Amino acid sequence: MHNLFIESIKKRRSQYALGKNLTLSQAETTELIQEAVRQAPSAFNSQSTRAVILYAEHNQALWDLVKESLRPLVPADNFAATKTKVNSFAAGAGTVLFYEDQTVVEGLQERFALYADNFPVWSEHANAIAQFSVWTALANADIGASLQHYNPVIDAAVAAHWDIPSNWTLRAQMPFGSNEGELSEKTYIADAERFLIFA
Repeated sequence: MHNLFIESIKKRRSQYALGKNLTLSQAETTELIQEAVRQAPSAFNSQSTRAVILYAEHNQALWDLVKESLRPLVPADNFAATKTKVNSFAAGAGTVLFYEDQTVVEGLQERFALYADNFPVWSEHANAIAQFSVWTALANADIGASLQHYNPVIDAAVAAHWDIPSNWTLRAQMPFGSNEGELSEKTYIADAERFLIFA
């Protein structure tokens, strides 16, 4: 069976060998990311996901900040490996920081009290869909990316450096750039472990 969407999402892979030679201009890359976030669905059309897009010295500053935040937490004899890994993200063209606006979530909890406990969960769903949408859109433009989670270790430092609104909660970091290495093949668990079908 051929399906355009399935073929599109098959291109998405974790790319750790990143470079700065994008196939799109910075403006085109920004618009691609923005449009992918805009088109991502959210419960009650809440549109609670926020994105911060960092390029050039801002991208480098982020990953320098990550290293400094991790330094006191990682044993000294292991820090060289951590530094190498983080530097591979800094080698890319940019990073998308994914946030959730808690004011939106809290507003929905107040307006729809019956579902109050669910809105934080649905907010996380919306953010995950936005991450997947951006990642897939980048992959289809031949731009490599991966998804990282250095929050909450870096949250306060990032918020202070870029004056992030206090009601935004950091959920993930997506470094992106040109594909400078081969992408690994994806493996799958057996269908019998994953699906139940009743017909």
